[in-house]
Parts: sequence; C-alpha cells; structure tokens
Amino acid sequence: MPIKIPDALPARHVLESENVFVMGESKALQQDIRPLRILILNLMPLKIATETHLLRALSNSPLQIEVEFLMTSSHVSKNTPREHLISFYKVFDDVQHQKYDGMIITGAPVELMEFEAVNYWDELKNIMDWSVENVTSTFHICWGAQAGLYHHFGIQKYPLEKKMFGVFDHSVDYPEEPLLRGFDDLFPAPHSRYTSVSKEEIMNKEGLMLLSHSKEAGVYIVMSKDRRQIFVTGHSEYDAFTLKEEYERDVAKGLEIEVPRNYFPGDEPSVPPQVKWRGHASLLFSNWLNYYVYQATPFELKDIRSIPKV
Repeated sequence: MPIKIPDALPARHVLESENVFVMGESKALQQDIRPLRILILNLMPLKIATETHLLRALSNSPLQIEVEFLMTSSHVSKNTPREHLISFYKVFDDVQHQKYDGMIITGAPVELMEFEAVNYWDELKNIMDWSVENVTSTFHICWGAQAGLYHHFGIQKYPLEKKMFGVFDHSVDYPEEPLLRGFDDLFPAPHSRYTSVSKEEIMNKEGLMLLSHSKEAGVYIVMSKDRRQIFVTGHSEYDAFTLKEEYERDVAKGLEIEVPRNYFPGDEPSVPPQVKWRGHASLLFSNWLNYYVYQATPFELKDIRSIPKV
C-alpha cells in the first residue's frame, strides 16, 4: 500500500525512481479507506533529506499511511528553503486539536547543549506531553530519543570522549517483543552522536525496557512498558551516503573527526560505502507500524486517550 504525501513534495520523485509506491493527495482523495495518520516532527537541519529517509523507511509496509510534517515555531530552520517549509510543514498550533495514530520525533544537532538551553525546548516539551494523550505510539530518534527519555523518565545524557560514528552490531535483548520480530541475533545500525545514555540507568528505571544494545555503541532501542513510547538512539533510517556526507562536512569544517567505523570497505573514504543495515531498518519501521500503531490504535482516533496500557 502507498504512502500518501503532498503532490509536490521533493521526496516523491526520489521514491518513485526507487519504485516505492507513493500516492499524491489528489489520487488519495478518490479512495474510501482510513489510512494511518503519522505526524513527523522534523528537527533535523537538512529537512528535505530527512523527509526522504523517513518516507523510504515507512514505505516497507502493506499499510496505507498519511504523513504530515511538523516543525517548531520557536526555531526557524536556516538550512531548508522557506518556501518548502511554508508549503509542506505545520506548526503545533495547527495540529494540537487533532489526534494521530503514530508520531516520529527526529534527532537534532543540539546534543552537546543542555536540554533546557535549546531554544525550542519548552515547545518540544509541550508537544511530547500532548503526544501522550493524542498519539497512539511515538517513535523517537537519536537526540529525539534522548530528549524523550529525559522528559518522560528523567534519564540524563552524558558526553562521549569522541563522536560515536559508524555502523555497529547490536544484540536482541528482548527477543519476545514484537518490535524485534525477524531481527538477526546480531544486526548492524548506524550511529552519529556525541552523547549517550546509561545502560544501567535504563535497566533500573521503572517503566522502561532495554530491547537492544551494542558493546561499542551502547544503548540502542528502549521502550516504555506501556509500549506507547519507543526510543532509538541510532539512525536506522539513514541512506547509503548520509554518514559519508557527514564525514566530508566535518572534514571541510576542520573538525577532528575519525572515519566512520565499519562503513567504508577497508575504512577507506575513497571507496563507496556498503549498506549493511537496510533489512534491519525495514523491519524496525514495519514492526512499529504493524504492532504498535495499526494493531493498537482505535478505529476512531478520538478514542486514543482511552487505550488501555499493557
């Protein structure tokens, strides 16, 4: 089944070239079906690239999905054309009286700042509080995962000695959980961050479950015990060249940055990278959509607040 997106969204042409089934708004209006409504709070600076990454990941499902994009009103993006934001994004005032089957909160390049120092922190807190009563399941990514763990559960982040950068193997720590259904015992996923959270603090926190971790990269997937909140510290949605582009950007800025580990064959940046995580990414997002959104959401969205906790 297709993803319903605006007719003119740039990601549409990229996805269609990859034979991903997308449906424009004009055609979707002719169908008599209730698609899953997914709200994406895009905090990444390169919003157009992130849109493509996430829509590609969400496409590997038999479910029909209607996607809306949300941005903060307290911070103006400098890396995305204003015309694009006006055309395709809403702010919280536009959506706060609506309900959604699922929500994604992306990462953001502010992880070395204290949460309270981020200029849109108060707005993000309001959105996260609103999501508890108005969204069936929320999927947090990278800094978005750290922000959600801190706001909802008081889990602190801490700085790393150097950037966690590359593709790392992860274990399946909770094999009976449907989110991990179909995962290999060890599976790769990309990371790109300067901060982390404590495995011990997660495991000792009432209300949280550690589903997956890495010996090198640490905590990877955490879920609330009511299964309404999922926190993923890496970037399974990244495409083949995202880490390469981040590496070249940091080199151009003169930053001290190591070659992303386990990414370029032979750790040689002149050699095209190999994608090892595409199967995992497809399973992660399709399992989330199936078991935590589609099978958990009420037929009438107005009933979301009454979903019983597991």
